[in-house]
Amino acid sequence: MKYISILFSCLTVLLFISCLTNPVKVNDLIIDPNESIKSKVKKTEKWLQTLHDDNVFNGAVLLIKNDSVILKNTYGHTNASREKKLTEKSSFRLGSVSKQFTAAAVMLLKQQGKLDFDDSITKYLPELSYNKVTVRHLLQHISGIPDVYLTLAEKNREDVGDVLTIQEVVGLIAKENPEAKEDPNSEFIYSNTGYVLLAAIIERVSGDTFEDFMRKGLFEKLKMNTTRVWNLCSPSKDFATKTDSFKCDGDITIEVPPTFIDGVAGDGGVFACIDDFIIWNSFWYKNDLISNEIMEEAFKKPTLNNGEKSDYGFGWAITNENTAWHFGSWLGARTLIVRNKKLKNCMVILDNSSSISVNKMSEEMINVLE
Repeated sequence: MKYISILFSCLTVLLFISCLTNPVKVNDLIIDPNESIKSKVKKTEKWLQTLHDDNVFNGAVLLIKNDSVILKNTYGHTNASREKKLTEKSSFRLGSVSKQFTAAAVMLLKQQGKLDFDDSITKYLPELSYNKVTVRHLLQHISGIPDVYLTLAEKNREDVGDVLTIQEVVGLIAKENPEAKEDPNSEFIYSNTGYVLLAAIIERVSGDTFEDFMRKGLFEKLKMNTTRVWNLCSPSKDFATKTDSFKCDGDITIEVPPTFIDGVAGDGGVFACIDDFIIWNSFWYKNDLISNEIMEEAFKKPTLNNGEKSDYGFGWAITNENTAWHFGSWLGARTLIVRNKKLKNCMVILDNSSSISVNKMSEEMINVLE
């Protein structure tokens, strides 16, 4: 089961540079294939604790093998003060792993007959000029719309105000009308902007805020009680289980606070605990909210205009017909989920300490699932 080997070809340049400038040694996790699962898990827990003690990792890990949880634990603290320890109910910022939650919300609206994947986005966002771009194109990062919302927000900083919102992103794009890089369906170009636009569509179609729709439409119904959308636009300025972002400089921890940009969601914004990822993993096998036919759309590789296949579905990067994954990185969040539906295996790593070692950790822990 070597599906992890090509997992990190799309990691951010930021992380790559960090690894070069701040190299961190992650010792190998020595696992004998003939060992019992119990022995493998015991070694892994000790290894993870050592990583935390060495300031390499601060977070939570979930390993599911053949649909059974074999490891679920947390290592470290909720914030830079190191005063409160993590628990299995601690909610981590997911970064771009949030995109699969946004995609699920779009699929739910499709199930409810409120939109179609091949609708033009201008049906819901008429102020935009991209009438050939569909909802499906945004989901699969093949819209051709440039990923510019961060640049536009900085350019229009005085007009934005204290906190950037989802609908303000739509307004900025309508105002600036950036030229498309490609025709729709021509090329995979990873786009946070596209997923903020999906959140805007969810708001327009549902009549709810993105945060409220996700809560009522998904999280409450799935009984994901410690999962929510939270940003600087949320009515509550904090919540009990939230972890905060920080980074480690030797033995010193430094807070990494949100900025005015952190009023948007869709591309990110979801917080979840390791317990709720057990429910989330099961959701993708079968659920009572969305039909199997619609759910299968998430794992189809799109065929581009030139006949080639892209490797991104709806909120999932697709390695092959059985394996899908996603990485997240924002503020202190470094997150990863990998699933193999044939083997019914899943790995989740959640970190809030800006760790640059999540990829190496996953490569080591994959041996526990073999």
